[in-house]
Amino acid sequence: MDVEVNGEERRFPEGTTLAGLLEQLGTARRGVAVAVNGTVVTRSEWQNVVLIDGAKVDILTAVQGG
Repeated sequence: MDVEVNGEERRFPEGTTLAGLLEQLGTARRGVAVAVNGTVVTRSEWQNVVLIDGAKVDILTAVQGG
């Protein structure tokens, strides 16, 4: 299935969860916020969210600086 991740089309197996997508991308679990189709998904729900073809996932990472 095709999923848009931060504006880039990516292909993942059918039934991929949000947690699985993040794992496949090597995304750290700390300091990360994720939205699917414009809705923020809490970390505790990442394993329960099964992505569908055409989903849009935005991954935001907190950075320090000033």
